[in-house]
Formats: sequence, C-alpha cells, structure tokens
Amino acid sequence: MWFGENWVSLNRYILAGGGAMQWQATGTESLRGDGWYLVIANHQTWVDILVLQIVLNGRVPFLKFFIKQELIWFPFLGIAWWAMDMPFMKRYTPSYLAKHPEKKGKDLEATRKACEKFKDTPTAVISFVEGTRFSEEKRQARQSPYRHLLPPRAGGIAIALSSMGELFDAVLDVTLVYPDGIPKFWNLCCGSKVRVIAEVKVRACGTGLVGGDYQSDRAYRRDVHRWLSGIWQEKDQRLDTLHGGSQSGAPVA
Repeated sequence: MWFGENWVSLNRYILAGGGAMQWQATGTESLRGDGWYLVIANHQTWVDILVLQIVLNGRVPFLKFFIKQELIWFPFLGIAWWAMDMPFMKRYTPSYLAKHPEKKGKDLEATRKACEKFKDTPTAVISFVEGTRFSEEKRQARQSPYRHLLPPRAGGIAIALSSMGELFDAVLDVTLVYPDGIPKFWNLCCGSKVRVIAEVKVRACGTGLVGGDYQSDRAYRRDVHRWLSGIWQEKDQRLDTLHGGSQSGAPVA
C-alpha cells in the first residue's frame, strides 16, 4: 500500500506539474486515513480512476477497486492490481448462465469473499455501480431514466454492505464531471489538458441495508435498489447543474 500511495503521489505530481490535468474537489475535509469507506461514483472514462486516486489519496485508505477478472491481463496495470490485492470479479452474461445455471450466484459469492478479507485493516472499497463507462448509445440501449447516467447495478454494493457494512464509517458518493468533454485516457497520456470537478458527498449507510441477504431476500433487494436509485436521481440532477452552470470548488491541496 505504501508503494501504491507513493505511485499515486508521483502521478499527481507529473499530471499537475506538466499541466495535463486541472482538478477541483470538494467534500474531502472530514475524511480519515484510518477509516472504512464504501465509495461509489459515476463512470465515464478510464481517467476517472486516476482522478479518484488523486482526489482521495492520503485522505482515505488506498482504494480497492472491484475489477473485471479479464483485466488482470491488462499490460503492467493487471499485475499491479493483483499485487495490491484488488478484488477481481468474475461476471457471467445472461446467455452464459442460461447454459450453465450452476454458475448462478458465483460472481456475487466471489465479491463476498473479496470483501471479507478487508475486515482486518482500514479499507476504502470502490465500485462503479453502472458496471461500465457511460455513453449516449449505452444510455439509450438500456433505456436509462437518467440524462447523464446508466442505471445502477446493486449486486456488488449489496454484497459489500452485507459482508462488511458494519465496518463502514460512511458511503462516499463521488460525482465526476469534465467541463470540456469526456477525455480519453490515451489523450491524457499524450499531454492533452483535462479539467475535472470531483464532488464528494459523505452519506450514511442506508438504514436496514447492513447485513442483509441480497440473493435470497426479495424485500432486501428492493430496499437496496430504492436506496441506490435515490442517490442516482440526485446525482443526475447535480450533473445537470454542473454541466449547465458555472463551477465552484477549491483546487486540491
């Protein structure tokens, strides 16, 4: 974790010193490096990962990402994620589950095991609950009720809450917006300037959401979906404001 935090600090120095990234952040003042947090955020680009690391580095424990199993083969980063004990998730498509019903629930069980091992040390677990990066095409294909977001997927969050929810000090709801348009990771690497605003809202874990059984309890699933949908509705309205109005917020110190 020490190597990881210093690697993020080096990235921050390079991006800020070279003028490739300019960021504003609010809501990080009360965070603690020895706490337990569940972090959720909207997802638009690979740059989101760098932004979240930069904004939260040193303010919360080193971020643990839920990562697709296939990404372990990503050059350089895959081995780094493995070495830093990131929780890898195996996801099955509906068509695959139709042919292999015995695999149903295995992906959520893997998430549960990944969360349980973080009980012994302060941890910040993050999940991009949309499941993939936002695009207008995906929004239309999923018939999203939101203007700037894809519908949230509650499974991973519910398993985190049921596995270690009693440890979480808070849920950190991060809203990311790029005033000049969504950047591509490669363009950032090539020196294109990126402006980003990150707003962190500290939320309590939803009442009755800790310790439930997402797989078997229909009422619990409904409560998790209702709680997450409320957050997403509020986030969508906030994104409307951020996209349409002038921005405020202090640069990250």
